[in-house]
Amino acid sequence: MARLGLEEIRVINRTGLPALLGIEVVEAREGFLLSRLELNPSHLAPNGYLHGGTLVTLADTSCGYGCVASLPEGGTGFATIELKANFLGTLLEGTLTCQATLAHGGRTTQVWDASIRDHDSGRPLALFRCTQLILYAGD
Repeated sequence: MARLGLEEIRVINRTGLPALLGIEVVEAREGFLLSRLELNPSHLAPNGYLHGGTLVTLADTSCGYGCVASLPEGGTGFATIELKANFLGTLLEGTLTCQATLAHGGRTTQVWDASIRDHDSGRPLALFRCTQLILYAGD
């Protein structure tokens, strides 16, 4: 995998867990990715509140796609090697918006920050940071 643009990211987003959850990629460019997720009952925990895994998956997916839109020269892919999430609130229905930004873009690693908000109110729901190991041919 080399550096991908918005349309290529949307194609790979049609499979796997991001597609199953319904994550939509809105904007992608070097150092930035914007995504959204319309909530449905499958995104909730058994207690009826938003499942933390839904938030982590949205953020990790957004940062991962941001990474492939920002690969350094010769980079062929990435692997998430660390992640951290702070949950600030919950939402029972509506739309989540996730904005992922590149905090550090090195040759061997990238560090991404993501914030997830209630699309309608702008209220913050989660903060996320992850480190991506950049892969090269032969790794």
